[in-house]
Amino acid sequence: QVQLVESGGGLVQPGESLRLSCAASGSIFVINTMAWYRQAPGKQRELVADITSGGSTSYADSVKDRFAISRDNAKNTVYLQMNVLNPEDTAVYYCNAGVKRSRWSALVDYWGEGTLVTVSS
Repeated sequence: QVQLVESGGGLVQPGESLRLSCAASGSIFVINTMAWYRQAPGKQRELVADITSGGSTSYADSVKDRFAISRDNAKNTVYLQMNVLNPEDTAVYYCNAGVKRSRWSALVDYWGEGTLVTVSS
């Protein structure tokens, strides 16, 4: 099995920063793209940012220039640095990873359980 465990969420004031981490563990041969999604109350889950195994990144327009995604392949960990947070960023943030458990296995999507980020004064 593969587990993704997020950390770093919490309550911050508008304009402040947070850094989320997500560590993958278990039976892992290789991790392809890793990503952060978020789901605000009453809204659909949306892609925030993703990063390929080679380091190419993409961002939702709403977070471009404020958030930065990065990864440490040796640690199977992905990070999300969130700056200049505003109340619209309040959501549960989920980690996602495409994982092959062996050279011959299919690529399977795994999800973390989520970490809550609340931006409020």
